[in-house]
Amino acid sequence: MKKTFCALVFALCIVHTSFGKLPNIIILYADDMGYGDLAIENPKSKIPTPNLDQLAREGLIFTDGHSSSGICTPSRYSLLTGRYHWRDFHDIVHSMGPSVFKDGVLTMPEMLRKQGYTTACIGKWHLGWDWDAIRKQGNDPKSLEHDAFDWSKAIPDGPLAHGFDYYFGDSVINFPPYTWIQDDKVLKAPDMTLDPKEITAKTKEGSWEVRSGPAVSDWDFYQVLPTMAEHGVSYIESRKDSDKPFFLYFSFPSPHAPIIPNDEFDGKSEAGAYGDFVYQTDYICGQLMDALERVGLADNTLVVFTADNGPEHYAYIRNRDFSHWSSAPFRGLKRDIYEGGHHVPFIIRWPDVIEANRKTNALVSQIDLMATFAAITDYDLPHGAAVDSHNLLPLLEKSGRSSQVRKSHVHNTYKKRYALRHGDWVLIDGTNGYHTGVRADWEKLHDYEADDDQPVELYNLKEDIGQKSNLAKSEPQRVEEMQDLLQEIREKGYSAPRLIESE
Repeated sequence: MKKTFCALVFALCIVHTSFGKLPNIIILYADDMGYGDLAIENPKSKIPTPNLDQLAREGLIFTDGHSSSGICTPSRYSLLTGRYHWRDFHDIVHSMGPSVFKDGVLTMPEMLRKQGYTTACIGKWHLGWDWDAIRKQGNDPKSLEHDAFDWSKAIPDGPLAHGFDYYFGDSVINFPPYTWIQDDKVLKAPDMTLDPKEITAKTKEGSWEVRSGPAVSDWDFYQVLPTMAEHGVSYIESRKDSDKPFFLYFSFPSPHAPIIPNDEFDGKSEAGAYGDFVYQTDYICGQLMDALERVGLADNTLVVFTADNGPEHYAYIRNRDFSHWSSAPFRGLKRDIYEGGHHVPFIIRWPDVIEANRKTNALVSQIDLMATFAAITDYDLPHGAAVDSHNLLPLLEKSGRSSQVRKSHVHNTYKKRYALRHGDWVLIDGTNGYHTGVRADWEKLHDYEADDDQPVELYNLKEDIGQKSNLAKSEPQRVEEMQDLLQEIREKGYSAPRLIESE
């Protein structure tokens, strides 16, 4: 009897917090989408985004929200762990590469599962699997031929090994294997090795950017996004009568290349095929939100929309051909440590807790979602977990609303290429913040002065959001102070307020 009573008390505790019933949580994570692509954030956008605009009107827009990196894998890792990626690694997981998670690193789904949540990941994973565990003995350890693997086996160290109860996706749209994976097994064994040179279908903008490797012979890249959408809607509908809260991490493969909107979305924007792909991404967000309404879960679901990094280099051509700058109003693109590389759309809707139709210019990061969800679910984060995550609840709640929870943020994509945001100031700790090179024609069009070849760059974003005027020469003391702060954050091993306060 005593054991049964204790179990009942525990169950009640995990279903209720200071907010009442635990909210469902959905993260909608776009891939390579710029801040300037959303119509509600950029009045000059040539892309209609009605569903995301509506989500924003019903919630809170963070005008100063950031990913951890300017590329895919690191940002996803930081989102799901609450720690800067550069403390552990920098690069992406390449074709059929290993997991980036180290033993003992607590993930968001692991945390939420401890609090009674059912957890699901649908879409792009790009955080690695242990593919070698299913490699046939005697095969070249570097071979990506389809017959080098035993596809009947479970694939370890994927989403299910890091807190998710359910996974459906193709891991990465432009990386092998090209087949559907459900949980930890492929639904259909690859029967060929795809050679990108042999793809006869066309993209609608840019190139395929696919890598060679195992594939099923009837694989259709154009069906990836719609299939993921169907599974997302089905998952939400399946939660209708559940007595457990759910966490859904819906990770879009769009508008990342290959840029392949389905035909019914052609011409929906005035920004070419990429714009149509963004429109389709918005449409699917609407499908998922409609499913929430249909099953009566919308009022108790916290929804986050954001993106892993800024837009790909095709944005330069798009700007020229359609007068649409995907990073508006920022300088830089994907991979860059200028604002355009990591300053991304960031929206949270949570009915009855977040006042509708709000904006805040508070500096926030996707890294902060971990500590925020811990606070919402009354989870006591261990000392070594979410070491860079700041609790955003003071910004979200209607009462006692704060104007700021974080003062600094470290921007990084590649080794030895760091920038530090502190207050209104950004230090680029290098000669410039580009990675893919300067587009002189774009800078000339936007009235940028030629680089002054100083060893660092310093900008005041309050006065110069486009990062045009390097103030490093006139502010040597500020440069030195920010370099010292950057070094301190990197060397200390943590930056979360709860850890600093416990020193």
